[in-house]
Amino acid sequence: MATGGRRPEHGGPPELFYDKTEARKYLRNSRMIDIQTKMAERALELLCLPDDKPCYLLDIGCGTGLSGDYLTDEGHFWVGIDISPAMLDAALDREAQGDLLLGDMGQGIPFKPGSFDGCISISAVQWLCNANKKSDIPAKRLYCFFTSLYSVLVRGARAVLQLYPENSEQKFSPQLELITTQAIKAGFTGGVVVDYPNSAKAKKFYLCLFSGPSTFLPKGLNEVKDEEVARQSTFMNKRVPYRTARSGVVRNSGAMRKSREWVLEKKERRRRQGKEVRPDTQYTGRKRKPYF
Repeated sequence: MATGGRRPEHGGPPELFYDKTEARKYLRNSRMIDIQTKMAERALELLCLPDDKPCYLLDIGCGTGLSGDYLTDEGHFWVGIDISPAMLDAALDREAQGDLLLGDMGQGIPFKPGSFDGCISISAVQWLCNANKKSDIPAKRLYCFFTSLYSVLVRGARAVLQLYPENSEQKFSPQLELITTQAIKAGFTGGVVVDYPNSAKAKKFYLCLFSGPSTFLPKGLNEVKDEEVARQSTFMNKRVPYRTARSGVVRNSGAMRKSREWVLEKKERRRRQGKEVRPDTQYTGRKRKPYF
């Protein structure tokens, strides 16, 4: 159900908007793939999961499985839920590694309590603020969603939900207030992390929720590199097959997987999370010869 960096400007239900035509865009548009992957990377970073430990994660509004692919690349297992049959069909065609479920998050998350170590969602939660029929009451659907989400997470786990609230350029967003209020009523603590608040193109909202005692709220990113903005506006001059990008030849950061640049970027993410990381040396990321 993710919108690849776009705010939906329509009043229809998501299961109708995300049809086969829309799903194909997530298979062919390299810019949308890049934006989706970068937001999944940031969401996973904000989850603050243990190092070198595979976790069982929930991806809400998983769409064609782009964010799930990043979770797989990072060594995690995941289950995706989406309301659009066309998007899930595209995920199956792409042979996404996670388990897929057709469902409406506004009717609750249908899993046993304590099933997941964490949850991410990319550009999906704001859909619950729409009333597409008389029986849809946004506040009730949001509360149903958050109470069930709180239940399926293990105690102390986090949920990071990237969203596009209406009127986000103003100091007060009624939609964001509605979402956070229902999350708090359901038992969550946490808050909103805003990356690049002064950038019209790069600004992103992440609702970081804790299902246990309150802990520190991560800081938003503030500095936008020139090349970062350029990648968002003109990501690629030529189309790259998604399977090639996923295999590590082209990453969302531009670095080849396991290369020195890739290793340095990963270590820097760990430092931003407050984790202990070994200092960089001339040997960092160097390929070792095999020993027999």
